[in-house]
Amino acid sequence: MYFETEDVIRALAENAEGVCRAYLPAGRREGSYWIVGDLQNNPGRSLFVRLTGPVLGPGAAGKFTDGATGEHGDLLDIIRVRTGISRFPDLLAEARAHLGRPQPALPVAPVPRKAKAPGGTPAAASRLFAASMPIAGTLADTYLRSRGLTHGGMTSALRFHPKCWHRDEGQTRSIPRPALIAAVTDRAGALQGAHRTWLAPDGQGKAAVDTPRRAMGHLLGNAVRLTPHDDILVVGEGIETMLSLVEAVPGLPVWASLSSGHLGAVLLPEGLQRLYIAIDSDPAGQRAAERLSAIATEVGVPVRVLEPQLGDFNDDLRANGKEALRQHLAIQIGPEDRHRLFG
Repeated sequence: MYFETEDVIRALAENAEGVCRAYLPAGRREGSYWIVGDLQNNPGRSLFVRLTGPVLGPGAAGKFTDGATGEHGDLLDIIRVRTGISRFPDLLAEARAHLGRPQPALPVAPVPRKAKAPGGTPAAASRLFAASMPIAGTLADTYLRSRGLTHGGMTSALRFHPKCWHRDEGQTRSIPRPALIAAVTDRAGALQGAHRTWLAPDGQGKAAVDTPRRAMGHLLGNAVRLTPHDDILVVGEGIETMLSLVEAVPGLPVWASLSSGHLGAVLLPEGLQRLYIAIDSDPAGQRAAERLSAIATEVGVPVRVLEPQLGDFNDDLRANGKEALRQHLAIQIGPEDRHRLFG
């Protein structure tokens, strides 16, 4: 039984994306992860399943974490929750049926399999970022300025690629499109992933495709470090949201986690004295802020949550202007840091 179980787990891990598509169809692939709302298959971005990596052991393909609830497990756990199967032999039978395997009469030893080269790896993200160019004067610059953002060219975390391959779900043909490329780095500054925002041909918005944004590589715990952190840090979700804060308060240390699920799992830097969490106005943002606040509080870092007036801080910037946004932030930021807004 042990060898058969290990073999089934190995086979599920090698087909992690297929398992997710079958049992969590409300989600979608983003880089090295399948993103969905929760184990009940609700739409959202809280639960992420690793699609690449070793087939067994720590960091294996098929491991999942729910950034909102802290739940974690593997692909057998996903199948168990989604089917309601409680008996382990029946659960293995369901997994074998999904894999198209006959039900064995006797335990079998695992068959060695040749591992497929993973896509969306940190190495692939590094190649993409290295092939990109500074954004000044490019369509990426045009795009950011159309969102009221003029500081994008001042960060080394953002670049532009004129012909970044894009393929929508269900399509077999990739098309090169211009894209804003963001570097996702770890606490040591090493590039672990990349985020792509495909742009319209004139740069006045995102490309008219089903999925204009996608990430690749290892995102969990990492972030787009738009400006270097100081003794304080402001961390939030989207790139445009966090650049909006820089627009209102130049020099503010800001990171973008790229989603609410990843916001709740950001690894905080050493020596941090105060943390600000910039949320979007939705329940997922609130839950992520609660999770990250709990983590920061455990290590003795005080936390304040910054809330927009509209949907997010870029909505505030475009609707009301940067001076109004600065005044709105002054109400929420701690007195020890207000000199950063008006200094």
